[in-house]
Amino acid sequence: MKFHKFISVMLHPIVIPTIGITLYFILIQNSFSRNQKFAVLGLIFITTYIVPLLILILFRRFKLIKSFKADSIKERKVPVAMMIVLFYLLGNTLYGIENLKDLGMLFYATSLGLVSIYILFAFKIKTSIHLISIGITVGFFYVLSFIYQQNLIAVIVCGLLLSGMLASARLHLKAHTQKEVYLGFVLGFLAPSIVFYFL
Repeated sequence: MKFHKFISVMLHPIVIPTIGITLYFILIQNSFSRNQKFAVLGLIFITTYIVPLLILILFRRFKLIKSFKADSIKERKVPVAMMIVLFYLLGNTLYGIENLKDLGMLFYATSLGLVSIYILFAFKIKTSIHLISIGITVGFFYVLSFIYQQNLIAVIVCGLLLSGMLASARLHLKAHTQKEVYLGFVLGFLAPSIVFYFL
């Protein structure tokens, strides 16, 4: 049980964007200085980790959610809607900067993934945000491998293995059904390709 909780925390949706951007700077050739990389990482960390955390704390304080897990669909609706707007604005900001278009595409994809989650709420499906988040990251590096004609198979395979471990953990913790877990990963994986196609 502790191992499954550990995996769920280490690969939490608010942690994965920072991990993904760090890998991007390491693996993809770019002209950024160290200070510029830290500035971008700082912006991503604040927007995707600190802000969502503060939102959850406020929601918990005002009793809009029972716990930080936001287990029910009703509790997830407003936080997810806020994240859709936040990630879209972040994507819009980054995509407008020439050297940061890739990262803009990533956050447009994240916003699209969250939109799909919100739509599925209407069908009483609580899609796994954990799996959609890691699916987006794997899909992002899959798209980058085509854009830069770079062999990123090791990252993609590692991402798939971690996705399997995370899916197993979420199922073991009874946080989701198999359908919710698989659907989350597939929707996440497809989102970057859809965004890349239309942009």
